[in-house]
Amino acid sequence: MADTLPTLLLAEHDDVSLNPVTARALTAALALGAPVHVLVAGENARAAAEAAAKLDGVAEVLLADSPALAHRLAEPVAALAVALASGYGALVAPSTATGKSVMPRIAALLDAMQVSDVIAVVAPDIFDRPIYAGNAIQRVRATDATRVLTIRTASFAAAGEGNAAPIRALDAAAPTSGASFVSEEIAASARPDLSAARIIVSGGRALGSAENFHAIVEPLADALGAAVGASRAAVDAGYAPNDWQVGQTGKVVAPDLYVALGISGAIQHLAGMKDSKVIVAINKDEDAPIFQVADYGLVGDLFEIVPALQAEIAKAKA
Repeated sequence: MADTLPTLLLAEHDDVSLNPVTARALTAALALGAPVHVLVAGENARAAAEAAAKLDGVAEVLLADSPALAHRLAEPVAALAVALASGYGALVAPSTATGKSVMPRIAALLDAMQVSDVIAVVAPDIFDRPIYAGNAIQRVRATDATRVLTIRTASFAAAGEGNAAPIRALDAAAPTSGASFVSEEIAASARPDLSAARIIVSGGRALGSAENFHAIVEPLADALGAAVGASRAAVDAGYAPNDWQVGQTGKVVAPDLYVALGISGAIQHLAGMKDSKVIVAINKDEDAPIFQVADYGLVGDLFEIVPALQAEIAKAKA
């Protein structure tokens, strides 16, 4: 039976280090009740595999090291996972851009139903997932021999460290495919990664311009040591880059503190941040939906409130 087979977790990494979402997805994978193996696919990815081996609960790390896997394109990674699938009861990945690219292809090749954005593991074959922008929770049963899951990592705590799991090298000769890597542009920032940040300061359309966004949101984020986020309206207006977008069509986050500046609170945005531990909203519209989920709300002009808040933070640090 599938339940007696181990679970394979696809690690999110950059060959050198693990993305923190891997530890969160591991918590979900362990909830399936079977031993968890972690697949680290990449080129010169030994360091990432060693990091995965330290995570509590990992039974074994599979290291697939090959130039064909250098950029973790969906085609070779999916082919590798499918080749391993017969030995596993479930294939699991974080619900990130990479996971959303690879896992549907795996599900199609296995002719299996993918369960996306799992927020709770009820039983080894029963899962909860949000629908209608998080306004309803759907409970589904996966009946395929191999379950294919993506995990909304904001809903799970990160697994700890202190383990020393064995690392097994795989023959990573990936088959050729019609896709090839051309180039990539990676935004470099000294700020924390948005998907894993403890504090996030986000701006909305009320900021009025890209200049105001940079002048108001970013200094407050830097003062708090926070990542910068944005609503879809702010991104569409050109105030912020696409990779800062928080929401149903952006990144789903659950930081310790989420500060929303000039964000009204459309359901698509709330779906991406309402699991934050503490939410602070600043908006001049007292009827804005964001105040329904905020722990602390300030009604007023953000162009006056935010500089005053920054001054208080600077005074506290002095």
